[in-house]
Amino acid sequence: MSSDSYGLELKYSRGSPLVADGLRIEGYASLFGLPDQGGDIVQPGAYRASLERLAAKGGKVRMLWQHDPQRPIGVWDEIREDGRGLWVKGHLLGEVAQAREAAALIEAGAIDGLSIGYRTVVAERDTKGRRLLAEVELWEVSLVTFPMLPDARVGRKSGDTTELAAAFRAATDALRQG
Repeated sequence: MSSDSYGLELKYSRGSPLVADGLRIEGYASLFGLPDQGGDIVQPGAYRASLERLAAKGGKVRMLWQHDPQRPIGVWDEIREDGRGLWVKGHLLGEVAQAREAAALIEAGAIDGLSIGYRTVVAERDTKGRRLLAEVELWEVSLVTFPMLPDARVGRKSGDTTELAAAFRAATDALRQG
């Protein structure tokens, strides 16, 4: 199922570096005022109403792998707007194989991008033809290989994912031999 089948737009972003601490990660999924590679610029406050609606309903923004709705890999424990952008903090689920792979890839530096899946609610064009996103409905924040906004990145990681990744490799090897 592609994102097109449920009408979401995808915004790949590279904020401060994605930080992973064991299976915990945090970073900026979106930064205000910076044009992405598609020419869109997210305005301060663009996420506020969406986050408030989700909180009122007890809903959650999903953590996906590469925007694939069939591949949730963790839970965002905290999502908030600050003066810089949309900051996220969450944890990968060690019980999910793709999450373990994601942890290993983050630790190795092979992946560090964050990207949002959203629907535009309010936008206008500036004099250069770029979309200024004033309000969006946030659905998901994904770990991605190539963020649309080059500065949206995992900023901090905690724990020793090297040790965790080694343990998973050893377990996989043992299963293959057994």
